[in-house]
Amino acid sequence: MLGVDMVLCPSRSAESVVVVVLLAATGFVSLCSSDSGEGIAADSAALCSQLIEPAGYPCSEHTLQTKDGYLLALQRVSSGNRDFWAQRGPPVLLQHGLFMAGDAWFLDSTGQSLGFILADHGFDVWVGNVRGTRWSHGHVSLTEKDKDFWDWSWEDLALYDLAEMIHHISSITSSKVFLVGHSQGTIMSLAALTQPDIAEMVEAAALLCPISYLGHVSAPLVLRMVRMHLDQMVVALGIHQLNFRSEIGVNLLDSVCDGHIECNDLLTSITGKNCCFNNSRVDFYLEYEPQPSSSKNLRHLFQMIRKGSFAKYDYGFFKNMKIYGQLKPPAYDLKRIPQTLPLWMAYGGNDALADMADLQLTLEELQSKPELLYMENYGHADFLVGLKAQEDVYDHMIRFFMSFGKSSSS
Repeated sequence: MLGVDMVLCPSRSAESVVVVVLLAATGFVSLCSSDSGEGIAADSAALCSQLIEPAGYPCSEHTLQTKDGYLLALQRVSSGNRDFWAQRGPPVLLQHGLFMAGDAWFLDSTGQSLGFILADHGFDVWVGNVRGTRWSHGHVSLTEKDKDFWDWSWEDLALYDLAEMIHHISSITSSKVFLVGHSQGTIMSLAALTQPDIAEMVEAAALLCPISYLGHVSAPLVLRMVRMHLDQMVVALGIHQLNFRSEIGVNLLDSVCDGHIECNDLLTSITGKNCCFNNSRVDFYLEYEPQPSSSKNLRHLFQMIRKGSFAKYDYGFFKNMKIYGQLKPPAYDLKRIPQTLPLWMAYGGNDALADMADLQLTLEELQSKPELLYMENYGHADFLVGLKAQEDVYDHMIRFFMSFGKSSSS
């Protein structure tokens, strides 16, 4: 498995390097597609009308502007089984992972997708979409063709995008917000919650595949890409947006799988062995995923893997001095997350990205003792699109939220 793409296809161009980097960076979205087109167009119907309302759930679209000018989409979802005029339950914000968008929470049946399940339990569900993804709406002055549009990493997603979403929801609902994150969404959440003004708006947080430290990532294909410094090669090539929806990206991704490697094995080499992944819905997933991200974001994540640190972006000694006033980027201090903020975390024994050793480092730094759910057979994708995730994981999460006595069952 390790490095099979490069062994079998040594003559690939620079663009193929980008595809391999993307494959290494993400699990769920790095599946194989037989569709040679570009999928659903960026200007197609909004998420509510595309995916949520057809399932029978009332949904409204919201747009908010971050302090650095990005225009983000939020969807607000409630259960179709409840009286329209009934009082809404407590707000919960769903924050997606890398190369995903808010649709990730609604890709399976209404009885299997967390977004629908939370709505059916009476929660006021809000769906986040970070900058650059299909459902968000660009920037007040920049276009996606501008280099500066893609000058961000997960840190900006945490301190601008997620912060603005939480503030908006809290203002609209006059309530503290329950926060749910998966994978990169947990990095964003933990970084954001170190900021007192953000933490005070959050009632509790539930983290699926929690990540802050990445020094023990064990996925062989990811580690190969990190050792080859392919993130730096992408930046050196002047590539700022990483987008699988381009014609080149789709064709090269097809060629990685076709005749060279079995797609499910590829997924395993990136995420760990997923016990309960719904293989029958791969074609449908690929109608919505993957979403764009930035080269800088990928490089920030690879920096964390190399250094084993949970820190700000490393610009190099001289620029670090200019920006941070020190040679090395400052670390995020997880002790700043309030001890009184309830945390719930679910993690898997087969997860090759959110490793248990890295989670232990996180737990040692936190002031509080989070409630933990360990799924021995789960890999990285199982927590989002696993066939049994509702009974194995989501029911536990919902009981955690309901223990605060503020939610109502439908």
